[in-house]
Amino acid sequence: MAAASTTGASSSSALSNSLTLDPAIRTWVLVPISLAMFLIGVIRHHASRLLATGPRKVELKAVRESQAVMRASRLRMNHAWISREASFRMRRAFFNDKKEGVLQQKVKNNNPQAQMMSDPSMMQDMMMKNMSMIIPQSLTFMWVSFFFSGFVMAKAPFPLTQKFRVMLQRGIDISGSLDVTYVSSLSWYFMNMFGMRGLFTLTLGEGNAIDDTALMQQQMEQAGAGMDKANAFVMERENLELIEARDGMVYEKAEERAAKVLKRALRAR
Repeated sequence: MAAASTTGASSSSALSNSLTLDPAIRTWVLVPISLAMFLIGVIRHHASRLLATGPRKVELKAVRESQAVMRASRLRMNHAWISREASFRMRRAFFNDKKEGVLQQKVKNNNPQAQMMSDPSMMQDMMMKNMSMIIPQSLTFMWVSFFFSGFVMAKAPFPLTQKFRVMLQRGIDISGSLDVTYVSSLSWYFMNMFGMRGLFTLTLGEGNAIDDTALMQQQMEQAGAGMDKANAFVMERENLELIEARDGMVYEKAEERAAKVLKRALRAR
């Protein structure tokens, strides 16, 4: 009995490892799925461009406040390159003057979620983007599941561990006895859905509307909290005030330091 079971197990293993795929599967299953996924992606890209409402208008005051924080941060990081002490103090006074300093002004933090609820165009734009992403994917998944379910259509040219079985053999009932390197039609659909980003970048350009991960990240950033401008103003103002005694410019006595480094290098030889 043990010998018979061993023989049966070895024969089933040999059959699973020597499975021959019909070339017609490549013509009528693999190529149609890949071609349909690419064409649907191109249609999604152009439909998203047509349905887009255009860039939202940003208030001039909000832009100025954000730019003020960036300029103060650059002054704090690069103050050692300013040659004259008076020039640095004049620039710092532009931001930190108690009466007219830019960072002394009172700012109001905008709530992105409240702004989204009060702006119908923003809500409409987000809804259209979600619909253009969800509807094509749902219809394509139903099409693949109905017409191409249960096909074993490809084989990986390199060995894989058993952990890849769930990812590569979705929708087939013999996955327990089949070699893990074989790929089912449903798994091929998911591989095309997540793996065609580079192809879309080559054909449609960097700013294409097919990158679902970038779209979801953008929506999460819009739904999350924005920059706390009041806190940023206070932090940059305090950081600039801490810069009191400067040890000198970066390029002061640069020739002498370069000569010392060169002498050290020559002596090391």
